Amino acid sequence: MSDDIESIKEQKKKELLGEDDESGTDVPNEPIHIEGSDHLDELVQDADVVLVDFYADWCGPCKMLEPVVESIAADTDAAVAKVDIDQHQMLARQNGVQGVPTLFLYANGEPVEQMVGVQDESTLRNKIQQHAA
Repeated sequence: MSDDIESIKEQKKKELLGEDDESGTDVPNEPIHIEGSDHLDELVQDADVVLVDFYADWCGPCKMLEPVVESIAADTDAAVAKVDIDQHQMLARQNGVQGVPTLFLYANGEPVEQMVGVQDESTLRNKIQQHAA
C-alpha cells in the first residue's frame, strides 16, 4: 500500500511540475501559472529551486521581464512560476509584494532571495546556479 501512495505522490508531483513523461525532464520548460496559495506551496516543496515572478498584465517592467523569465524556464534546472497579482491579491499580500515585478527564489522549500524590479538574465541565472543542488 505504501508503494501505491508513493507512486500517487510521484504522479502528482509530475502533474504539478507539468512534466511530460516522454521528455525525461525534471522541470517544465515554460513558466507555470500559479492557481492559488496551495499550488505555489506544493511547487516550492516539490522542486529543488523555484523562481517565482509576481507580475501584472498592465505592468510595463513586467512585460520587459517576461522574455527573460521564459528563457530561464526553457533552459535551467529551476522551476519558474508566475503569479498574477490581480488574480491572486491575497497571495501577493501574504508574500509582502508591494511592487511589481517582484521575484522570489526558493531553494529546498525555503525563500533565499527577493528581488524587486526588472532583473537582467545573467543575474537571475547566477542566483539560480548558486542554489542549484
